[in-house]
Amino acid sequence: MSDPQISAIICTYNREEYLSAAIDSLLQQDFYSYEVIVVDNASSDRTREIVGERLSNPRLNYVYEPILGLSVARNTGAKEARSPILAYLDDDAVASPLWLKGIYHAYQSNKKLAIAGGKVTLLWPDGFTPPKWLSAELAGNLGAYDLGEEIVYINNPDLTPRGVNYSLRRSFLEQVGGFNTKLGRIGTNLLSNEELHMTELALQGGWQVAYLPDAQVAHNVALERLERIWFLNRGWWQGISECYREQLSGRAGSRQLLRGGERMARGLYKSVKHFRDPALRFDNLVYAYGQMGYLSAAVKGFLKRPKSDLPLSNSTTGK
Repeated sequence: MSDPQISAIICTYNREEYLSAAIDSLLQQDFYSYEVIVVDNASSDRTREIVGERLSNPRLNYVYEPILGLSVARNTGAKEARSPILAYLDDDAVASPLWLKGIYHAYQSNKKLAIAGGKVTLLWPDGFTPPKWLSAELAGNLGAYDLGEEIVYINNPDLTPRGVNYSLRRSFLEQVGGFNTKLGRIGTNLLSNEELHMTELALQGGWQVAYLPDAQVAHNVALERLERIWFLNRGWWQGISECYREQLSGRAGSRQLLRGGERMARGLYKSVKHFRDPALRFDNLVYAYGQMGYLSAAVKGFLKRPKSDLPLSNSTTGK
């Protein structure tokens, strides 16, 4: 049997309530040559059983990764994959039937394409109505991603494709040494920015990054993510992630303290300014709270002067 043209990879950690639908959406793709790999990242629920019920399908492979961390699991999936294109789907998402076909053709038609991702819509819990305090921008923290109906080439890393619907060319991933394991979710913490960091590396290296409107997935929104406290926690970790990413890129130091302080003050000011608008008020409050997380990480990094002691002092990919 010849090697597949594309590898669809799910990295999962204790998501038994959504995992079946995610796997089934990949096994039902309208594409001729692909494999599906489920990386079980030290789950303690029914993950192994759920995958086992489908292992009679020759496309499906199961891998257990005992070291917790999304970036670790993604690297494990890449090592197990046999194709030149790696497509990652979150374990709580559902891919459209043409997802892999759209991704594959994008890479085939553009040899400089390193990273691509598609539109992400949200699947709300039954009977749920989005609250007035949830802005469109905060909905992006739930995975929503829509840049329109045309292919868009990304030059601003802030617009990078979402990890829920994400693909890379294997040669690029190998060139940068894989996903940096200092970024990305680990267990239940909300560390992130690994995709944004990858986009920065791709653009610096002369590669291209694209939004593909036809490569669509739907992302389930868990009930616990619909509370204000979740968004505040997400903002805090986003700030920490931003600080770590700057350290990886050689932008650490006292300037981080100035940047974080100025942005925190701006967020608080705008939160008060838009007091009568619940969405804008809370959006800016989350932003300000995230800058507190950024500052906490910056202070720790600044105080730990020996670079070997910094949590992110090493980067084989950053400059």
